[in-house]
Amino acid sequence: MHVKDIMSSEVVVVDKDQNIHDALKLMKKNKVSRLAVVNGPGRNNKELVGIITEKDIALRLGSSKYGNLAPSHFHVSTVMSPDLITVESNQNIGNAAKMMIDNKIGGIPVVDNGELVGIVTKTDFIKTCQGVPYTDNIIKDRMKTNLMTIKPQDRLVHARRMIIDENVGRLLVIDGDSIEGIITAKDIACSMVSFRKVVPDKYQSARIRNLIVEDIMTQNVRTIEENATLADASTMMIEENFSGIPVMNDEGIAGIITKTDIMNFIVELEEVH
Repeated sequence: MHVKDIMSSEVVVVDKDQNIHDALKLMKKNKVSRLAVVNGPGRNNKELVGIITEKDIALRLGSSKYGNLAPSHFHVSTVMSPDLITVESNQNIGNAAKMMIDNKIGGIPVVDNGELVGIVTKTDFIKTCQGVPYTDNIIKDRMKTNLMTIKPQDRLVHARRMIIDENVGRLLVIDGDSIEGIITAKDIACSMVSFRKVVPDKYQSARIRNLIVEDIMTQNVRTIEENATLADASTMMIEENFSGIPVMNDEGIAGIITKTDIMNFIVELEEVH
C-alpha cells in the first residue's frame, strides 16, 4: 500500500500572515490538529512554507518569551515549524509511518514534483487497521505502561512543560488510583487563547500561573480493556477523535494505547511483507 492510497487530497491550509486564533478556528472547523502553511491566501495555493500544530500553539502561548502578547499579534509564521519533512504519494506506507515515528510528528505533507498534493496523518494510518493482523493482536501487548500523569490541582504551566519536555500529546489526570480526566496539547492551546482574550495584558503573566489542570481537563474519560484488540482501539480512536486511550484491567489503570503505538505495529507489518 502507498501513501496515495490513504492520504487526504483536501489539504486545509492557512496563510503564514494570518494569526494563530484564525489557525485554531480552522483546525476546529475542519477537525484537524495541524495545518499546512502557505505563502499567501487561497485554498489553491500550493507554495508550502511550513506546518503548524496545536502543540506548536500551546508551546508559544505559554512561553514567557512572548510575554503578554494577544493571540491576534501571533502570526502563523512566528509559531509554525519551517523545517519541513515531506513524502511522495508513491512512497510505501511503512516507510512513511517510520518517518513520522522517527521524527515524532503526527502528519506529513505529500509533495510530488514540488507541488503540495495532499497530507497524510496518523489518523489516515489508523483507518487502515481493520484487517486480520489487528483483530488478532490485543492492546495489552502494544500499550505503554510508563504513564505520564499529572494531578488535578497541578498548575497548567506545569502540564504544558511536561507535554513539551516529554514530547507527548496528552497527560492522564490522576487523583489517587482514579482517572479524573485527560489534558491534551489542544486543550492547553485553546485555553491559552481564551485566557489571553479575556484577561487584561498587565494581569496575564501572574494569573496564567494560577490556572490549574482541572480548570480545563476533559472529564468522564473513555477507557478500553487491555484484552480488546488493536482493531477495537483504532475504531474508538476514529469514532471519538482520540489520539490516545487509557487502558484498564481488573486492578485499575494498566497503561495507554496511542496512535503511535499502532503505527509502530504497522511499520513492523510492512517490514515483514
